[in-house]
Amino acid sequence: MSPLRTCVFLAALLGVAAAQAPARGAAPDPAAQARQAAASERAEFQAVQKTADDVLWHLELSDVADVDKVWIPSEAPIRMANPTGQGAGNPLLFHAYTFVPKQLTGDQKAPLLVYIHEGVHSSMDTSQAHIVRELVKLGYVIVAPEYRGSTGYGAGFENQIDYGGAEVVDVHSARNWAVENLPHVDPTRVGVIGWSHGGYQALMGIFRYPKDYAVAYAGVPVSDLVMRMGYKAQSYRDIYSGFLGKSADQDPMEYRRRSPYFHAAELQTPLLIHTNTNDEDVNVMEVEHLIDALKAAGKQPLFQYKIYQNAPGGHYFNRIDTSLARQSRQEIYTFIGGYLHPERH
Repeated sequence: MSPLRTCVFLAALLGVAAAQAPARGAAPDPAAQARQAAASERAEFQAVQKTADDVLWHLELSDVADVDKVWIPSEAPIRMANPTGQGAGNPLLFHAYTFVPKQLTGDQKAPLLVYIHEGVHSSMDTSQAHIVRELVKLGYVIVAPEYRGSTGYGAGFENQIDYGGAEVVDVHSARNWAVENLPHVDPTRVGVIGWSHGGYQALMGIFRYPKDYAVAYAGVPVSDLVMRMGYKAQSYRDIYSGFLGKSADQDPMEYRRRSPYFHAAELQTPLLIHTNTNDEDVNVMEVEHLIDALKAAGKQPLFQYKIYQNAPGGHYFNRIDTSLARQSRQEIYTFIGGYLHPERH
């Protein structure tokens, strides 16, 4: 960790510690107090961590990009306990990062990449800064949505998660916002990119909105929820039961509907898929099921894929700082560049 990152991170820790000073008054039930304290600690830490990381985005990329963070409405409504209460049906408001190359001037136009962060409950953070930098230097405008369920915005926002549902709409809403509001964006050159859950979302996005994306990349994407529940532990299955309301054995069709492989025949967008045989998160057989489904649907040569053999880094093999990772990312940039032409202003 660099000295700058260390200073910011320590400042975040000190802020959380100060915020967690015990309050005066009657103590609640010990079990309830423990649960509340744990939830509060996690939410407060993530909020401070997010604030610190937002500063780092500017420090990491301000030499090559105009960095901003916007607050925008989704095309999908907020979920409320009372569906007829005040505000019910209003669009969910969420944040998105924008990165615009400083090299763009005047009325120059550039392609837009929708960059979808990984993690079911995670967020766009500066661990991705090196990739964003590479893309910005190539000439891409980037929008990175903090779709419902993302962390750093409080428990209420995190609990809005709709796995494979409204979260996909949020991402599409960020795409539409960027096309309408970022003056350098060429609306005819829009792509989508993501790894892991971000790759899953990229796939679900092109299946749902095929005319709105000219190209897509899905790295180590979650691809088959039914199969995934079969090789994961019960604790993991319980998480998804919470997301979808039922377990896979109780409603296998819903799990299929929210699985990219199930929509393979709907592919209309040029697509590149990468996976790795030693992936410790998304088992290679899950992605192979998607690849086989695309082949069976006759989608070659519209899609391309590469299965890396025991590439160092496992699930993160082409996002780390190795020569293989950089070579793999160059394959991605060559593929998407063939459709988005970032060199053309």
